[in-house]
Amino acid sequence: MAGLAGERIGEAMLQSLSELVDRKKRGPALAMLTAYDYPTARLLDEAGIDLLLVGDSLGMVVLGLPDTVGVTMADMLHHTRAVRRGATRAPVVADMPYHSYLMPQQALHNARRLVEAGADAVKLEGGLAMAEQVRAITGEGIAFCGHIGMLPQSVREEGGYKKKGRTADSARRLLEDAKALEDAGACMIVLESVVPEVAAEITQAVGIPTIGIGSGSDTDGKVMVTHDQLGSFPWFRPPFAKAAADVAGATREAVAAYLREVRGK
Repeated sequence: MAGLAGERIGEAMLQSLSELVDRKKRGPALAMLTAYDYPTARLLDEAGIDLLLVGDSLGMVVLGLPDTVGVTMADMLHHTRAVRRGATRAPVVADMPYHSYLMPQQALHNARRLVEAGADAVKLEGGLAMAEQVRAITGEGIAFCGHIGMLPQSVREEGGYKKKGRTADSARRLLEDAKALEDAGACMIVLESVVPEVAAEITQAVGIPTIGIGSGSDTDGKVMVTHDQLGSFPWFRPPFAKAAADVAGATREAVAAYLREVRGK
């Protein structure tokens, strides 16, 4: 039975970004996970994941930084190359790091670098204010994923991670951001930490898929940091993230067994 279930899941796997709108219309929901290295990308790809995100979240869960602000283009290029080597089917989306897209031409230049490193699409944070950068990218035929709501690269300015869309004015601005990104050529939009009712409204208002993280259950798909999904980063996990495994615990147990073996106890 497990094999049959796996085949049914496999039949629904996303093969190309060109299928995104059809998946929004017909389902099933899109499943995205982060990957930062070859073995993780290969395992997730083989398991049937729809989309892989080389997220700048690697700053925290791989590099040990306090937030994503310190992640560089060199970091993103290095990890995108590794993920591309492991992913033979799932489209790879790569984050554009902090201050790598201040102006349209800079955004385009760095988007090209990520594509050359193996990305099928790039993602940057912001809505209406980033429309010109997005147009510069999509105008060159580079697939683009938007990101609105809570913006991790702005965490220092905002003084923490805060839920978005709590007021009518904030909800209206988020809807404007989403429509501006769609108009600029985005093929999908990540909605991070958006009030669920507002995320559902945005999902209904745009013709491209919305990918939620901490934004309720009415988006067209979901994304998680793989370390949260696997329970491999025990020192911090967002309240909305539910671990399906305890890789950290299994690692500690395996190391303890190895120590006993080596030390003869």
